[in-house]
Amino acid sequence: MPVPPLSSTLLRAALVAGILLPAAAPPAMAAERVAFAGPFPPGEIVISQSERRLYLVEGDGTAIRYRVAVGKAGKQWTGRTRIEAKYQRVAWSPPRSVKRDRPWLPDVIEADDPANPMGARVLSLPGEYAIHGTSASMRSSIGTAASYGCIRMLNEDIIDLYERVRVGTPVTVIR
Repeated sequence: MPVPPLSSTLLRAALVAGILLPAAAPPAMAAERVAFAGPFPPGEIVISQSERRLYLVEGDGTAIRYRVAVGKAGKQWTGRTRIEAKYQRVAWSPPRSVKRDRPWLPDVIEADDPANPMGARVLSLPGEYAIHGTSASMRSSIGTAASYGCIRMLNEDIIDLYERVRVGTPVTVIR
């Protein structure tokens, strides 16, 4: 079931409440527990495009924070949705937009191919987007705006997040 778009009033309230912490140098460990206050219920995933961070709200005034890669300029999106499905090690077929820019890509990259950009786990969102791991060659993209709209995570982080969430988990993406 689609979740209504995040209202500008709710977004302003979240910003005023201080849930978006200033970006800092990458932590020694990719995932960390941080203070988190705002209008999001426990268990919700909140992705800040500007911070390049994903938060899993814990509900006790904290969240687990992960560094992520977000959509590059012109490919970012905002709004509310839900996790539609969970997968481990999947084959990837490049969407039309990717094939248009990179016509040399094969039609399918198998799950065990080191070039598969989906990585170890996939949290599928409605449409062509997902929260997913990454290939070894793309690890350096974490913390940047590099994708075609997907949220890209280190494999160790997507495995951790995958174990903590379920199908139906709400996801809110903000600027």
